[in-house]
Amino acid sequence: MVAPPDNDVLWARALHFQHNDGSPALSGVSLGVREGEILAVSGPRGSGKTTLLRCLSGLVRPQRGEVWFNSVPVHTMGPLTRERLRRDRFGWIDPAPVLVPELNVWENAALPLMLRGTSRRRAKTAAMEWLERLDIGDRARRHPHELRQSERQRVSIARALAPAPTILFADEPTAPLYRADRAHVLRTLTTAARSHGITVILATHDAATASLADRTVSLLDGRGVNTVHLPPVPEKETEAAAETAADEGAEADAGAGTDAEGRAACSLSV
Repeated sequence: MVAPPDNDVLWARALHFQHNDGSPALSGVSLGVREGEILAVSGPRGSGKTTLLRCLSGLVRPQRGEVWFNSVPVHTMGPLTRERLRRDRFGWIDPAPVLVPELNVWENAALPLMLRGTSRRRAKTAAMEWLERLDIGDRARRHPHELRQSERQRVSIARALAPAPTILFADEPTAPLYRADRAHVLRTLTTAARSHGITVILATHDAATASLADRTVSLLDGRGVNTVHLPPVPEKETEAAAETAADEGAEADAGAGTDAEGRAACSLSV
C-alpha cells in the first residue's frame, strides 16, 4: 500500500463494489478530497453515488481498492473501529430523515454529541444553534411524528452538523424538501461547512445543487466520467469561419431568390 498525498483528507484508489445480485456498483473509482473542500458527486440515479459515499465513510468495505482518511487506511479497519470513526469524525445525511421517534427534536439533533460523552446542557446548546439556523428551532420540543417530512429532514441536517464533523457525507440531502426550501438549506449547509472547515462530499443528480460545490466528480454506471475540454479556436480561424458562413448564407439567399423567380415565371406562363 502507498499512503495518499498529505494534502488530501480523504483519498480512494480503484474502488470496486458489486451488489448482492452481482451487478457492479463501482468499477475502479478513484478520487482525492482536500480538507475543507466541498465535493459534489453527480450522476443519474443508479450511477453508484450512494455506494461510493458508503465506501468512503466506512459504512461498507469496498471489495477491492483502498480508502484512506488522514493517511490512515479505512479499508483495513475492523467493524468496531470503523463505527468509532464514523461516530467521532464523520457526519451523515440520508435522502430521507431517520429520527428516533421517542426523542424530541432537540434531543435528536443532540444525540451524536451525547453519545460522545458531551454533557446534556452543552449538547442541547449546540443542537439548538443549528436548529435555529435551519429555521426549525421553534419545533424543538416536538416529536418526529408531529413534523412534516421537510421539517424532519432539517432536524437530520442539524444532527449531522452539531458535532462539527471532519467530513460530512450528504446523500441527496435536500431530496425531501420543497423547492423553495432547498436553496436556503443548501446555502446554510455550505456556509456552515466553509466557516467551520468541514469537508463535504455531496451526492446529487441535480445540476443546481452540484454547482454550489468547489468541484464535481461525475459517475456513470459505476465509473468516473472525465469532462472533455475542446481546445480554444484561434481568433483568425474563428473570423475566417464566420466569413465563410456569411458567404454561404448569401449564396443560399441568392439561390432561393432565383428559384422563387423561376417559380413565379412558370405560374405566369401557365
